Formats: sequence, C-alpha cells, structure tokens
Amino acid sequence: MATRLVQIAMNARDDAAVGRFWAEALGWGVDSEGPGVTNLEPVGFAYPDPVAVCIDVLAVPEPKTVKNRVHIDLATTSADHQAELVARLLALGATPADVGQGDVPWTVLADPEGNEFCVLEPRPVYQDTGPMAAVVVDCVDPRAMARFWDEAMDWTLHEVTDDHAVLRSAKGVGPYLEFLRTSYVKTVKNRIHLDLRPYAGDDQAAEADRLRALGAVDVDLGQGDVPWTVLADPEGNEFCVLAPR
Repeated sequence: MATRLVQIAMNARDDAAVGRFWAEALGWGVDSEGPGVTNLEPVGFAYPDPVAVCIDVLAVPEPKTVKNRVHIDLATTSADHQAELVARLLALGATPADVGQGDVPWTVLADPEGNEFCVLEPRPVYQDTGPMAAVVVDCVDPRAMARFWDEAMDWTLHEVTDDHAVLRSAKGVGPYLEFLRTSYVKTVKNRIHLDLRPYAGDDQAAEADRLRALGAVDVDLGQGDVPWTVLADPEGNEFCVLAPR
C-alpha cells in the first residue's frame, strides 16, 4: 500500500475570492464541485498527477487568528521575474507580511485573507517545479516529521537535518514538501492542510490503519459522515486520507 500528496485544502471565509486570487497567482484554472468549495488546478491537468499539487479552497465561518503553520512557496526564474511577480500579486490583493523574517532574499506576502506565502528568489532546485515551488510546514522536530512522512507516502526523502526535511514525488516532478524547524508549537486547527490519496485498487481503511500505526491519530473536526478520513501527524497537523484513485 502507498499514498501520495495530491492537493492542499485551504480554509477561507470567502472561498471564491481566495480561489480567484490563487488561480491568478499560479496561472491555474478554477472550478467548483459544490457550494463553499473552489477547486484549483493547472489548465488541461489530468488529476491526480504529481506534476502539480492542486488546491481546494473550503469555506469556513471562522477567521484566521494566528500565523499559518503550512504555507506555499512560489518559484521564480530570475530577479526580474521575482520583482514582476511580487508587483502582480500586490495588484491582485496581496499585502506585505512580517513574520520575523528579517533581511532575506525572498518576499513574504499574505493573500486577501491573510494566508502567508513566500515569493522566492531564483533557486536552481525549483526551476522544474512549476509555479508552486514547495508546500512548507512549520514543525518543532523536522527529523521526527521526516520519519513519519517518509513512511506515510511513497515520496522520496531528499534531505533531513535538525532544521529541515525535504521530500518530493518519487517521479521527480512537481513541488517539494518541506518541514522547517520552528520554536512554537501548534495551538489551533491549521487553516491549510494536506490531502493524501491512495492509489486505485488500494484500501482506504487499511491505509488509514497503516498511518495510525506510524503515529497518526484520529481527529474530530465536526466533519460528520464523510468519505474521507481525518487524521493528524505526530505534531498535530491535520490531514485527510481521500478515497483511492
């Protein structure tokens, strides 16, 4: 059995507005599977495919209150491209964000509902990822997170240190999944979480059991009777195990 990261779910009070922002930011298409859900993926994309990690924007009533523990890093190809992308995102409704980053070569912004994200300076490692360079998760112990997520998915662990861990699809395409060390612990439900999907023919319940054996725990977010399973990793980060496809 195996599973893989296929999308991230982003909470928003106005899913359509936040969805439009991210579609413009990434150059992706917009769809909706129902009220309160805005789906984003590359134009002409055949889901699921590791070449992209898609985004589902989900309407919730509660506002954002703390810095997100999960954020998106955007890739650029040159200093001019970085400056142009920052300017375009500001025109779309992004705002500068100070998360204590100090003097760094990347630019930290927030989307229209305050979700932080980074526009990175050009880095060779991200030149083939597409517009989304990485999905980044703050954590207290990157080594422990690497152990869990390396076993949880069939992605390849590229690097792990006391300060960070890096995974990517075993096919060597699409964005990276990165865990960065932080000093603060999780206190509220994440407004952005990972969605995993087993492969066609695998058993969803058995996959959830395997993840529990690795250290995941069940989480009740009031989801009720839904076709996915809500779990949390060893640091409490919620994620969903979707139906196989």
